Amino acid sequence: MEENMRKAIYPGSFDPVTYGHLDIIQRASKVVDELIIGILVNKTKKPLFSMEERFSLLQETTKEFPNVTVKTFEGLTIDFARQNGAKLIIRGLRAVTDFESEMQIAQTNHSIAPDIDTMFFTTCLEYAFLSSTIAKEVAYYGSDVSLLVPPVVAEAFRKKYNH
Repeated sequence: MEENMRKAIYPGSFDPVTYGHLDIIQRASKVVDELIIGILVNKTKKPLFSMEERFSLLQETTKEFPNVTVKTFEGLTIDFARQNGAKLIIRGLRAVTDFESEMQIAQTNHSIAPDIDTMFFTTCLEYAFLSSTIAKEVAYYGSDVSLLVPPVVAEAFRKKYNH
């Protein structure tokens, strides 16, 4: 039975998780038997939230999805997929500008591991503009982020920025 399960990973830095991410998580969790959210340690980025904070925020915001788990990883996404027995990588697309870079990554992954596919989900129009970077900037200036991130993330912003 385990071998026939549709298992997917959804990798990203999630610094922090936004409603756009949750839109993708909710929809992807309906398509697969198990969805593993992989929080990437990205050496080229300086995250606002620590790995532990991002892990905790994602666990809290995805607890309503019984087939979703959260893990952390370092290195290639394709290796993380293999380590978890996933044959599918979930990626979100906000706009046409995301498509080119995401397509390059998907093609590179496919050349390394032809048995692992990438599935793209377009973010719903309500969140097409939204990124973690935008949410961080709005929060930094003390503006309302309630339409951008879940309440637990808004509270984490308040603590982080001392608002």
